[in-house]
Amino acid sequence: MIRFEDVSVTYDGAAGPTVRGIGLEVPEGELMLLAGPSGVGKSTLLGAVSGLVPHFTGGTLAGRVTVAGRDTRTHKPRELADVVGTVGQDPLAHFVTDTVEDELAYGMESLGLAPPVMRRRVEETLDLLGLVELRDRPISTLSGGQMQRVAIGSVLTPHPRVLVLDEPTSALDPAAAEEVLSVLQRLVHDLGTTVLMAEHRLERVVQYADQVALLGGLGEPLVVGDPASVMAVSPVFPPVVGLGRVAGWSPLPLTVRDARRSAAGLRERLAGSGSDAGRGSVVAGHAVPRAPRVRRSVRADSDKVEAAVSVRKLGVRRGRAEVLRWVDLEVRGGEIVALMGRNGAGKSTLLGALVGMVKVGAGDVRVGGMDPRRVQPRELIRTVGLVPQEPRDLLCADTVGAECVAADQDAGAEPGTCRGLLTELLPGIDDATHPRDLSEGQRLTLALAIVLTAAPPLLLLDEPTRGLDYAAKGRLVAILRRLADAGHAVLMATHDVELAAELTDRVAILADGEIVADGPTPEIVVSSPSFAPQVAKILAPQEWLTVAQVEEALA
Repeated sequence: MIRFEDVSVTYDGAAGPTVRGIGLEVPEGELMLLAGPSGVGKSTLLGAVSGLVPHFTGGTLAGRVTVAGRDTRTHKPRELADVVGTVGQDPLAHFVTDTVEDELAYGMESLGLAPPVMRRRVEETLDLLGLVELRDRPISTLSGGQMQRVAIGSVLTPHPRVLVLDEPTSALDPAAAEEVLSVLQRLVHDLGTTVLMAEHRLERVVQYADQVALLGGLGEPLVVGDPASVMAVSPVFPPVVGLGRVAGWSPLPLTVRDARRSAAGLRERLAGSGSDAGRGSVVAGHAVPRAPRVRRSVRADSDKVEAAVSVRKLGVRRGRAEVLRWVDLEVRGGEIVALMGRNGAGKSTLLGALVGMVKVGAGDVRVGGMDPRRVQPRELIRTVGLVPQEPRDLLCADTVGAECVAADQDAGAEPGTCRGLLTELLPGIDDATHPRDLSEGQRLTLALAIVLTAAPPLLLLDEPTRGLDYAAKGRLVAILRRLADAGHAVLMATHDVELAAELTDRVAILADGEIVADGPTPEIVVSSPSFAPQVAKILAPQEWLTVAQVEEALA
């Protein structure tokens, strides 16, 4: 169905090709996962399938890409629209109408389908993706995860033979991600749809793939095979595979269920390891060891540290909808706190209220002792920095180098500070590159570096790991730990349960605008089917959260 024949892509102004010599075939009715570190060209390959590369992006495509027999060099995207449905990393760039229902119908209107067919398919898609309650909502009022589901739905309604998806679950909460992936699996298995997907959160998707294509850097061979064999050699892998490697399991498990079948011996070894063994909780009359935290403990006198964030009885309305109600939250210097919850729960709204971007209807908000509604923006940014879901909101220069120079100047930092942070987070981004030519993960990394340059006492992050591979995520964790150890407060809204398990001291869960749980990370995530990391699910009832904890205990 999809064939790459010796494909290389070189963008205008680039020193060399982004991808080189790719040969790959995706059979009809299979789901193939593109994996690999950030910036190796996964999005470029997806764009070549839809015709966006090179017709929209520019540059030179050498070799040949065919989809259902059509050569994408001679067929523009509109001439492939009846065969290929595409969802990019940025759902906002995808939308052409104002409301959810209109967006779901637009693709079918373009293809001239009959109104009764359109109506039936819209209803089916609303049900499939849990969008019924949003059908009349303006797209501009949706959360990032809701937009992601609408974008996916809009390409499902025309019933394309091929789906091309770039990070389709990156903005979705765990439950919504499972729903979307289940829908994709049904399309593959029941309708014979061919799916080519790039995704960094392998813990969510690898078990659904028929094949995995692993991209390395330029000059490294493309590795294609079944998920288990590719994960055995891959430099990027989910925690379940990492745990299997540490424990020496063969074959390596891809799912929590498979890992639990092999985990009895590992649980016994962990029960007798470490000085904390036997001092944990009691389950069914047996002592269950509490895993040591990899991160340093929050300082004992934290209750004496001034609150970086203090929210009391906060209420926010959007039209007739009550987005936040009676929210109480406090974050002190040195703490790293995760805001979690389903899409549309109010996480981004709460972060926006802390920087004065959202009108507060009731309650009291204090950031560094100041009311953000009554402080000039120039004074507020010395206290708090926000990295939004859409990194382009922070980017205005023509090159990466110019963005970094401007960030140093705005923050009063030493020249090269922002560039150094960017290199630490994601090496290999050229100063001369235009921000629009970066992948979504690279743009997010640049925005993170810009905000981190000022090292504000309070750092707010909205989905900070979208588009980041595991290595880049690890480097971000190291930087945030350094900031917290120096007394900075970090509050992040995230669906990344693995990040929360590895990094945070506390988790606060929002549901329908209210905080329904707030406590130490192990207490909150271990007991939650939705927000527990893979290691916790595998080794329950023992309270281990990360592969690093297990590896440290076994050593």
